[in-house]
Formats: sequence, C-alpha cells, structure tokens
Amino acid sequence: MKEIALHLLDLAENSVSAHAKTIRIDVREDFRTNQLIASVEDDGDGMNDEMVKQVIDPFTTSRTERKVGLGIPLLKESAEACQGGLKITSAPGAGTKVEAIFQHSHIDRMPLGDLPSTFLTLTLAHPEIHWVFTYTFNPPYKGSIRSYEFDDQPIKETLGELPMTHPEVISYLRCSLEDGIAEARK
Repeated sequence: MKEIALHLLDLAENSVSAHAKTIRIDVREDFRTNQLIASVEDDGDGMNDEMVKQVIDPFTTSRTERKVGLGIPLLKESAEACQGGLKITSAPGAGTKVEAIFQHSHIDRMPLGDLPSTFLTLTLAHPEIHWVFTYTFNPPYKGSIRSYEFDDQPIKETLGELPMTHPEVISYLRCSLEDGIAEARK
C-alpha cells in the first residue's frame, strides 16, 4: 500500500471482521515532535498475546479467502523504515489498538493519502459500526494544536430512517470531512 490512509482502511476492515461495534481512527500530525501517528482502535474480539505476536507475520491471517495477511507486516516495515514503529495492544474480548508511528519528515515516509475519502468509504460501507475519526494537527512553529472529530452517531440519530447512502447525505458527509480536516490544518 502506498498511502497511510489505505493502511487505515485495511486495519479498520480487520476491526469490522473482528465484530467491532465502535471503531476509532486517529491521525496526529505533530510537526514539533516530527511525528505522524496513525491508529485504529476497536472494541472487537481482541487477540491473545500469542496472536498479537503472529499478526506481524505475513503468513498469519484470520481471513479465510487467502492464506497471507500483508497489511500489518507492511505497515510495521514502513514505520520502522521511517524511524518509527508499530504498537499493538489487545486482549480477548477487550478489542485491539494498532498504532503506527512515523518520523514525519522522513524522506521515505509514504504520503498520508486521502483521509476524507477513506473515512467516507468506511462510514458508508459499514453503517452498522459507530465510527469516530479524529485528526489532530500541531503546526511547526507558532499556533495551538487543532483537532477535528467526526462522530457518525449523532448524524445517524438525526437521519432516522434516511440512509447514509442518500446522495445529499453523502455530499454532506464528504464536505464535513474535507472541511473539518482542512480547517484543522490551517
């Protein structure tokens, strides 16, 4: 995968497969500490310590449609190549958190990618999930830390019977995500 957003999409799909009801995706661009941190946290099935050690092996996967799982091993390798790393915390029945840390300015760091499209895709593809996306930006010199949070639960409650896939809802969601992230980056 060539973008961090695509890794987040893959990790979130793993969370969906693990029967998560709530999935939180956080992206933090911190120019003062020179770090880019991206994480996916869920309340799904979770894993025991042995499985946590195995998921960084490309020949370990819980999926039945293929025998390899390259997402987490590739993310780990990319993060480590950029003076960062990968942390996985998990427990059976308590969910999983996967966090990748990159040196923000590293020349080999993959681009962040299209976060609004990634978040929109996940929200529309899995409306049964409670999605929370947080983007945090710490500017390089002066200025305070700015954050944008998208929580789909209040939107779903307001929509009632109107589906998230209604064209006007999709347009609203796309604008909210694009404007919210852009505003945090100013």
